[in-house]
Amino acid sequence: MTGAGAGAGDRPPIVLVLGVSGSGKTTVGKAVSERLGLPFVEGDDFHPAANIAKMAAGHALDDADREPWLRNLADRIRRSIEAGEGLVIACSALKRRYRDEFRAAAGSRLWCLYLALDRETARVRVSRRTNHFMPARLVDSQFETLEPLEPDEPGLTLDATAGLPANLAQVWAAVERPGQAR
Repeated sequence: MTGAGAGAGDRPPIVLVLGVSGSGKTTVGKAVSERLGLPFVEGDDFHPAANIAKMAAGHALDDADREPWLRNLADRIRRSIEAGEGLVIACSALKRRYRDEFRAAAGSRLWCLYLALDRETARVRVSRRTNHFMPARLVDSQFETLEPLEPDEPGLTLDATAGLPANLAQVWAAVERPGQAR
């Protein structure tokens, strides 16, 4: 995947798998991690306990709530960069400015996989989960916050309903043709 991160050269990438809750970030992220032989990080694990409690109680996070989470993830990215390692992160990263913070930490090594999903499918998927803090009633707030990848953000937009094999085929095809992804 050397070509996936624009300008990354032979350095391992920092792959950010992003999207709303229920889009399949963890599933895709783990598959990419395994194929590339890179460590996998679940972004939810970097939330302070207060954020988890707030979401579990059915309240959406605001930017102030997200600041420590963003800093924690950006610090994790910096540690990987300093160690010369790559990383795959499953993380909502719904706003451009959040991704810009990660890009500031990773530089040209950051490459995004945006899993696009419609509101109703997300709501159904989240309502079927067990043992997860995110209630389905918060799905709407994620769509209100969502800023899809912009043309100048290195990465690829995938249809989250296409299934894992189809999405991974698109990822590997983009990796083989750097600069062609969108």
